[in-house]
Formats: sequence, C-alpha cells, structure tokens
Amino acid sequence: MNNPGDYIGAVNKARGDMDAKYMQYISAAAHGRRARKVEKLRQEVLDNITESRYKTIDLPYYKGDKSLRQASIDYIQMCYTVFNEDYKKIVNIEELAEQSVDEMQAYLLLQDKVSEKLEEAFSKLDHATKDFAAKYNVTLVEDASKLGAKMDVAGRLSKYTNTVYIFFFKCNWEDAQMVKAMNDKKVNEMEQARTALLNFANEGLKGLDTVKPFDGDASLVVACRNALKYYQQMAANDIPKLSDFYVKEEEFDKLKKSFESKGSSDRSKADVDAYNKAVNDINASVKGFNQTNQKINNTRTQQVNAWNEAERKFNDEHMPHYR
Repeated sequence: MNNPGDYIGAVNKARGDMDAKYMQYISAAAHGRRARKVEKLRQEVLDNITESRYKTIDLPYYKGDKSLRQASIDYIQMCYTVFNEDYKKIVNIEELAEQSVDEMQAYLLLQDKVSEKLEEAFSKLDHATKDFAAKYNVTLVEDASKLGAKMDVAGRLSKYTNTVYIFFFKCNWEDAQMVKAMNDKKVNEMEQARTALLNFANEGLKGLDTVKPFDGDASLVVACRNALKYYQQMAANDIPKLSDFYVKEEEFDKLKKSFESKGSSDRSKADVDAYNKAVNDINASVKGFNQTNQKINNTRTQQVNAWNEAERKFNDEHMPHYR
C-alpha cells in the first residue's frame, strides 16, 4: 500500500464496524438511562472491537512507519477495556445506585469518568492520524472527524444530563423515604426526611441557577426546576399538615383508650363531651388529610412524568438514535 491516504482509509475501515456499534451502544444507553437494558448490545460491541483489532493487526506498516497502526491498536485496546470492565461495572452497580444518594453520585461520577476516558483515547488517535497525514502531505476529509464530533456530543450530553439529574434524584429519593415513613406512621423519621427534602430542593434550585443551557436548550433545567419547586412547596407547606394529623391521631387514640377503659357509669359528662369533641375533630382532620394527601400524590405523579418526558425529549433532540 503505497498511497498514504489509502493507508489512513484502511486503518479507519478496520475500525468501521466497531465505531458504528460503539455509537449505537452509547446512543441506546443515553436514551434509556439503563445500561442493563442494552447489555446484549455491549457484548456485540466487544465482539466488534475484537474483530477490529484483528483486522488492524493484519495491516502492514506504512513504509516501515508503524505509528498510525499502533495508535489505532492502542485505541481499540482502550475501548475493549472500557466496554469489558468499566461498562460492566456500571451495569453491576446500576441497581445499587437507586438505593441512596451517595450510591447514585458514585454511579454518575463513574459514567463521567468512562466518557472522559473514551474521549481522551479518541483524541490521542485523532492526533496520531493528523500527525501521520501532515507527515505524508495528506488532506483529511471531513468524514474522518464525524465520529469524534459524535463522541464529543455524547460525552458532553452525558455529563450535562447527569449534572441536572442528580438534583432531581436527591429530591425524588428523599421523597420516597418520607412516603415510607408516612406509611409506617413514624412521625420523627417523616420529619427528618421532610427536612432533608427541603434542603435538597433549596440546594438544587441554587445549583440549577449555575447550569447553562445545553447548546441553547434550557428545557431539561426548566423541567428539573419545576419538579424541585414542587418538592420545595410540598416539604415546606403540605407535609407539615400530614404530620400534624398523625400527632392528632396519636393523641386521639390515647384519649379513646382512656375513655373506653372506663365503665359507662364511671364516665363523667366532661369525659363524654371531651370524647365526642375529639371524635368530631379527628373526623374533620381525616377529611383534610385525605384531600391534602391526594393533592400531593396527583401533583407528584404529574411532576415526575413531566421530568421523565422532558429528559426523553432532551436526549432525543441532542443524541439522535444511532443505528
């Protein structure tokens, strides 16, 4: 192979299937936010990487110059390591990530690190290709940089969505802890979760003020801000009403137990009046509790659905499906 341009083309062609499958995986993972759902595709990527490595190794040096061939082999090997080890780790800890804020932060950080590792590896290959082209006076065509541009978008998109998502996740996760405590009628734990939720919402709203639109698109930030404002309002105004009800219910249960422990002949008129008033009060409180709780649940569903839809549209807009 005497033409340096043809040699560059041959090196790129040896990675052709790998690059296409690689971007298909990145796109699918971005759209679904679930690495486990595209696990089969990861295995296909590994098969393509292995095949590309063999094809590249079979290429000769260019007039004794092994620089471009070796740079491509190094890149392919890095991709194999990332998809075989790093993405496997992402799949393995994906379920754990949902269990706590710390686990989710570690999970998102790992995703960002993996994206950076791939971008750095491709950047080295890109520099090696440009150096080779300059050395042999080859003008590179635009197609050669398309993968790099797609990888850049994928990396920036992943980091951006993760930055916004963690604000939403913190509130959503703490809200779930609060609901669990509420269902168990554990008022102290409910109050702790409410306070933490309010703090996460306040911190998140401040954090979102520092996040700029992604290529002019602020829709994800807007959706997250709307969700956080809901969590903020709920934690500050609605949940205290539910907590008050549980306190009243506990006090009523004590009064009822005391009242029923007395025989009818031992109950004074004051006892009967106090009990009847308490019954009327708790019945009114139950109605208010149910109305507030229903409002919270309905709005929660609306806000979570709105966030999920905004995230889906955002990814569809900036990371088109790659096949």
